[in-house]
Amino acid sequence: MTTVQITLPDELAQEAERAGLLSSESLEEMLRKQLKMKAAGELIAMLDKLDSAGNEDYMSPEEVAEEIKAMRAEKQAAGRA
Repeated sequence: MTTVQITLPDELAQEAERAGLLSSESLEEMLRKQLKMKAAGELIAMLDKLDSAGNEDYMSPEEVAEEIKAMRAEKQAAGRA
């Protein structure tokens, strides 16, 4: 376990303590939620970046299916030779 020391304004610390927000359990829960939200935000940003990069370099699902079909036929023909 790691011990973390933080500095807060007195009024905020007292209010948080009265609300039960400074317990180890409460702080752990808040930190875990924030980490999940941060990871989700980063994922969304990455997906947005990929989406805005332009899709002309990507193959459509139909093109991928055709490529797979052609490769399978090529492999089958090579196996017969």
